[in-house]
Amino acid sequence: MFNSREKVKSTPFSEFVRNSSAKDKRKFFDKVIKETVAVQRAMIEESKVCN
Repeated sequence: MFNSREKVKSTPFSEFVRNSSAKDKRKFFDKVIKETVAVQRAMIEESKVCN
């Protein structure tokens, strides 16, 4: 009836998500998103050159 969950070790990322302020999380995720968009744009440009 009850699901017993196995406890797992915390990671630095999970600690960050749990313990950091909303401002710090926003800064972090904004940076990640900007970097991801840059990588995706580079892939798109590269694919245009290959075609």
